[in-house]
Amino acid sequence: MADIKDPENTILMELKGGTVTIELLPKIAPKHVERMKTLVRAGEYDNVAFHRVIDGFMAQTGDVQHGDMEDGFNIRMAGTGGSSHDDLPAEFSKVPHARGSIGAARSANPDSANSQFFINFGDNAFLNGQYTVYGQVMSGMEHVDALTRGEPPAEPDRMISVKVAADA
Repeated sequence: MADIKDPENTILMELKGGTVTIELLPKIAPKHVERMKTLVRAGEYDNVAFHRVIDGFMAQTGDVQHGDMEDGFNIRMAGTGGSSHDDLPAEFSKVPHARGSIGAARSANPDSANSQFFINFGDNAFLNGQYTVYGQVMSGMEHVDALTRGEPPAEPDRMISVKVAADA
């Protein structure tokens, strides 16, 4: 497990293979970090599916409106919803979309990020300056690498539980 320097800004995501430790970047994207912690503390990410997992690109999750449903209809809808909170303004920075970085998923509108996020499998420089980066996987990236691929996967993997390290 990673050395946790700031428990209040560290996320522990439990996947089928083990724990993924994510360092949040509140100085870079304070609104996105606060939103993630709000949703985590409300238990909204628990059991939410990775609805879009593209080999060599990224794994997307966080549709708290549709991503926790077991039936096929809602899994097909995953990726179209957000949370009960308002959308967030973009917080673009010079932080690159490198392997293990956490990016805010959104529609074509740069200010439409809400609850969905993605974890980059590789260095995706073409996303730089286009999507907000607000975290970095510190350990457990092998568990992200092992996620079932698909858009959506036939049997999607889920975030079993997600906690702020300070609360764990």
